[in-house]
Amino acid sequence: MSTGILSIDLDAIAANWRALDRASASGVQTAAVVKADAYGLGIARVGRALAQAGARRFFVAVAEEGAALRQVLGPGPQICILSGHMPGDTEMIHDLDLTPMLNSLDQVTRHLESLPGLPFGVQLDTGMNRLGMEEPEWEAVAPFVLEAGPEMIMSHLACADEPDHALNELQLANFHAMTDGTGVPRSLAATGGILLGPRYHFDLTRPGVGLFGGRPFEGAMPVVGLSLPVIQTRVVHPGEAVGYSCTWVAEQETVIATVSGGYADGLLRGLSNVGVLWDGETPCPLVGRVSMDLITVDVTHLPEVPRSLAILGPHQTVDDLADAAGTIGYEILTSLGPRYGRRYVEGAA
Repeated sequence: MSTGILSIDLDAIAANWRALDRASASGVQTAAVVKADAYGLGIARVGRALAQAGARRFFVAVAEEGAALRQVLGPGPQICILSGHMPGDTEMIHDLDLTPMLNSLDQVTRHLESLPGLPFGVQLDTGMNRLGMEEPEWEAVAPFVLEAGPEMIMSHLACADEPDHALNELQLANFHAMTDGTGVPRSLAATGGILLGPRYHFDLTRPGVGLFGGRPFEGAMPVVGLSLPVIQTRVVHPGEAVGYSCTWVAEQETVIATVSGGYADGLLRGLSNVGVLWDGETPCPLVGRVSMDLITVDVTHLPEVPRSLAILGPHQTVDDLADAAGTIGYEILTSLGPRYGRRYVEGAA
């Protein structure tokens, strides 16, 4: 093949969900966040694997993602829409039994007027200043919203991956102040919030990146591997440059492998001259600029040129690669391009 092979371990995703379910307090339901095409790994296969593992509530970003997931899961599992009830979503929400998390007075009005009696949740802003109703707005609408019977009240932690950050305790206190006594099931914790401990768990947790092997869930099983084929090799002599803008110049005779994959495939330009690929146990430095379709790798030290090199695998996680590129594992995962051949692994246990 002339494109890379992205392997996705569905058993590992299921095992990570079960581990985070066990980490949640007793009696707490564990949902699964599968927005952005299950963090780039394929909502159809990932959604089915998580449902088979026991997940009965899912979160996606927008109604269109909810529609795609409903086609996969069929009736039964609850699919919650984090962006809420947007203009034009009413028919989709009704026909596909989606549950919007209402974020504003406008959304509350739209939902309760157009779909009275149908399920909804509420999202509150406890300090992140992103989605959700702030305290004054919530106080104004809470009486008639609570009378309508929301399925859930939720908020989102801004700094849960930093356990000592002061905003965690402040958001927890704000959430209590805005929701205590409502009698409605509550949710505050995603992956990082689960790891903060039971005080953050309430009635439902919503792991996302931890399902896919990412930080801050250090105990996660690895989920993805990415192997890139070597297209061509050449010997570069001292003083010769490799790649666009001549950012790497050989100091000695060097064997360079040109490898299929580039920033069009989610290999960020920040990996230029700092990334590492692997031939089994042996690291091979990425040299020169990452271009749209190709990267170049120093393989001088290998006894023979391999057919492919791994950029994600046992020796390099998505977070390791993100560190090298100066970003986060979420961006690496969700950027993995459509040109890769995808191989789903399941039933290996």
